[in-house]
Amino acid sequence: MMKIGYLGLGAWGYCLANMLASKGFAVTAWTVEPNVARALRETRRHPVFPDIEASAHLTVTTELEEALHGADIIVESVTSAGVRSVFTEMKALREVSVPIIFTSKGIEQGSGLILEDVVAEVLGEEYRNLLGCISGPSYAVEVIRGLPTSVVGSAYDVNVMKTVCEIFQTPTFRIYPNSDIRGVAFGGALKNIIAIACGIGAGLQLGQSSQAALMTRGLHEMCKLAVAGGCRAETLSGLSGMGDLCVTCSSTKSRNFRFGNLIASGLSSEAAKEEIGMVVEGAYTCVSALQLSQRLNVSMPITECVYRVIYEGMSPQDAVVALMSRAVKEEHL
Repeated sequence: MMKIGYLGLGAWGYCLANMLASKGFAVTAWTVEPNVARALRETRRHPVFPDIEASAHLTVTTELEEALHGADIIVESVTSAGVRSVFTEMKALREVSVPIIFTSKGIEQGSGLILEDVVAEVLGEEYRNLLGCISGPSYAVEVIRGLPTSVVGSAYDVNVMKTVCEIFQTPTFRIYPNSDIRGVAFGGALKNIIAIACGIGAGLQLGQSSQAALMTRGLHEMCKLAVAGGCRAETLSGLSGMGDLCVTCSSTKSRNFRFGNLIASGLSSEAAKEEIGMVVEGAYTCVSALQLSQRLNVSMPITECVYRVIYEGMSPQDAVVALMSRAVKEEHL
């Protein structure tokens, strides 16, 4: 039986770990949250999904070494801010020579690296061909209940990409291969910023037309930065770009959308994060994206306004005025 070492048991991590275990893989999942580990050991239920019983093939640990021991594949679902520290700890524990699959979405602050590149830097460039990812329109609350969706599986190496698609594929979770791993990663990371903007717009009751405009121009920003970062533009039109953008920008199931909505209601960014109670990846990534856009000389007005609202105290209403009063140029796609 193939053993999978799973890192991270938030809502998305547990959803995928349990899905893999339900396929018959022996999954040892690591979490830094003792209450989550205790709940799963004692009741076989995750606190976020009390009505879903964990597969018999899922084992939970708070020891990273235990999750890594004997693993044929490692799957990552930690926060984007925590990736470097987790893999630095992993490197200190043992040599890794198995595929590592990313399910988190983000760009590291300061370095501007996608998460896969962060780990290649930590473990060594020779490990790059072991790295892969999945990304696309997928809410944990829907996937764990078997509602159908399609996502993208990608990797630097074609054989790892095939492995990604094979182990995650289920009758209701369809995986399309895409070799542009950077484009897949950029799409999954950047759409969270636009989701915050759309949440703000919805909270201000700006209407469906403004939501459509934000998503369209947001996708344009995403494409510009991705292409400047060496990605294929068409990747952003697929499941990991437009697909993920559509679902994240239109539902309160998205924590990034809810975060923007709460800010529009008058909460500070810190109070909004506390209300959600989970990591808001878009708040982290908008810093990274703005840093990278300045480095690559790419204009990203929506991202800049989201940053100013979250970190500089700009009012949501003033952000709308700033975007609507920009000089008009011919539309380029």
